[in-house]
Amino acid sequence: MGGIGRGLMPESYRLPLLVFIHVVVTCVSLGCVAQLYPEYHIFFRPSDLPSTIAVVALFSTVAILFVYAEFSFGYFVGFYLFTMILGYLWLNQFSDFIYNHSLTRLSAAASAIAFLLPALLIRSPLPQFWTLSPRALDRLIDVILVFGAVVVSIGAFYDFQLVSIERIYDYRESLRAPRGLNYLMAMASGALLPFAFACCIELKKKWRALTALLILLAFYPVTVSKISLLTSAWLIVMTVLSRIFELRIAVVVSLLVPVTLGIFLFTLFQFNWIPYSTGIPYFGLVNFRMVAIPSLAMDYYNEFFSKNPLTYYCQIGVLKSVMSCPYNEQLSAIIYKAFGIGGYFNASLFATEGIASIGPVLAPVSAFVCGLVVALGNRASANLPPRFVLISGAVLVQLIVNVPFTTVLLTHGAVLLFLLWYIAPFRVERRPAQGQPAASLPASP
Repeated sequence: MGGIGRGLMPESYRLPLLVFIHVVVTCVSLGCVAQLYPEYHIFFRPSDLPSTIAVVALFSTVAILFVYAEFSFGYFVGFYLFTMILGYLWLNQFSDFIYNHSLTRLSAAASAIAFLLPALLIRSPLPQFWTLSPRALDRLIDVILVFGAVVVSIGAFYDFQLVSIERIYDYRESLRAPRGLNYLMAMASGALLPFAFACCIELKKKWRALTALLILLAFYPVTVSKISLLTSAWLIVMTVLSRIFELRIAVVVSLLVPVTLGIFLFTLFQFNWIPYSTGIPYFGLVNFRMVAIPSLAMDYYNEFFSKNPLTYYCQIGVLKSVMSCPYNEQLSAIIYKAFGIGGYFNASLFATEGIASIGPVLAPVSAFVCGLVVALGNRASANLPPRFVLISGAVLVQLIVNVPFTTVLLTHGAVLLFLLWYIAPFRVERRPAQGQPAASLPASP
């Protein structure tokens, strides 16, 4: 692992250079997005470029944390959320919405730092009082696979639509599955099956790993969700990257390469070297939907909640039943109706638990608490092979970027995955001198 480019550049320079390139590529990508999607209030004005570069450059000094921090689940989550805040600070400079842009800029930057400090730096292992035996783990993998297959089969009884990714929102409103079943499917696809897949990779059980991927793919026509469509491919990509690169570099590359490819295809289209149907659908999916939209959601939420009541967390189901709430619908539906474009705007913890719930002034407090929760995941997985953590947590990372944090914890099974990490029997040897993981020791039944 980590063999690519090892003789081309001193190792100490490789990660900082990649992070710097990533910052530049992210900004260039947002400039390209502005040319194709101005109806989403994404703009670019050359006159504002110097001040935007100054803001982005100042915030990018935060990236030094990723150079010195060791890999953890929080590192993976933190880098993706860092990219999202970077994108918001860029979009904020060109936004045509009327709210306090200076305040929200400071709030976004402070929220990023408040989240990253615990998420990157708290990694000490939890005291472990019990672990699964190798035989119990083997049975658990089978139970998860059977559970996933049964849940998706029941879901197919209610909803089954083979539609292209462009038509997802045409069918989203027609889904009929009961709420309880939706919760089970979310837990299976977000936490349980990725955990089972990572176990199979660690134990070299190829056929069961393939079974997990096929079950995950089967969730797409049932849930009509982009994440469901891409989950299997995403797990394969992260598995391959974890074998090629040192894990921190794998995290950076997992974002940098797809975004760079999108810019390349966009450029070819701009020069009429490829047709729209060849380059722009990919650019729209990756550079726009996966990268720009999470940042844009913060712009929308800041605009809406600067003029409307805050939720004070009444959007959380448990709290909504015991406290008054100015909104009867989900926040994603409220934002969609307010702006009328882009489909339902699910958003990350910075937008929902932060901006919508307590406003930009107190948003960093919420971000810090969320960072502490992610740090708990770090501690639960501290003794596990880092590659296992990367693969089993890869789907949760995508969810945290796009979905409210409390929803990820409860509905999508993050708490359950933390528990599975805590009791998993995998361990790593550590070199006494450096204290770094030397080799994974999966217990094989």
